[in-house]
Amino acid sequence: MNVYKALTIAGSDSGGGAGIQADLKTFQELGVFGMSAITAVTAQNTLGVNGVYPMAIEAVNQQIDAIGEDLGTDAVKTGMLFSSDIIRGVAEKVKYYNWRNLVVDPVMIAKGGASLLQKEAVDALIQHLIPLAKVITPNIPEAEVLTGLSINSLTDREEAARTIIQMGAQSVVIKGGHEESSQTVIDLFYDGNEFVYLDSKRIETKHTHGTGCTFSAAITAELAKGNQVIDAVKTAKAFIQAAIQDTLGIGSGHGPTNHWAFQRSNRGVSYDAN
Repeated sequence: MNVYKALTIAGSDSGGGAGIQADLKTFQELGVFGMSAITAVTAQNTLGVNGVYPMAIEAVNQQIDAIGEDLGTDAVKTGMLFSSDIIRGVAEKVKYYNWRNLVVDPVMIAKGGASLLQKEAVDALIQHLIPLAKVITPNIPEAEVLTGLSINSLTDREEAARTIIQMGAQSVVIKGGHEESSQTVIDLFYDGNEFVYLDSKRIETKHTHGTGCTFSAAITAELAKGNQVIDAVKTAKAFIQAAIQDTLGIGSGHGPTNHWAFQRSNRGVSYDAN
């Protein structure tokens, strides 16, 4: 039996909608065995982040070594890394274990507005981790922070994508969910050669907590199975669209997406969120 494996290096979300929890749910739904290294513990729910408690760098390193020395992995995803020290440490471990299928989700700000990445860590991300990425998946605000550009149009997004590729990433997906003036969500994929626009209908809902984590985790799972990057991105796009559309409707604030939706819709299984 061939078991595909994926490792997520990210923060824990006590509300279960984002971070490690979202990643492991997504891996499982896409037929990949999920493993984790926790960088920080957050106290959060659909109403916001009440606390962020980073792990010691030694604890993060030991978790990664536990995977690298025994189980191994077919793909790696990074999420909230919090500090420059953790980012540098993760980059060194990725190089040490020669992990090539690296998906970087540059998590910076929670849905409620809380900062999840220290300011000095952005430079470490650019210098140490982005050059190792097979795919990086910023949303528009994150792409602006990484590139220093103001993104107000698709042309601006293409310029930002070029800039990120120049940082060393093999490919980039700039997500369009924050462009709320359109009824269509357009994600831009660029691999240094070709721009590919992936569009979907905008779903009017406040229950979008964990969309970025889930999208990048789906890409990671598909890369772990040996799929090409553009095919992995297309599957991830379908996965997150289903997860948003078939809402769970739980929590009083920004609720989580539905990680069951993609597989259930493919099997023709209906889901009653009520």
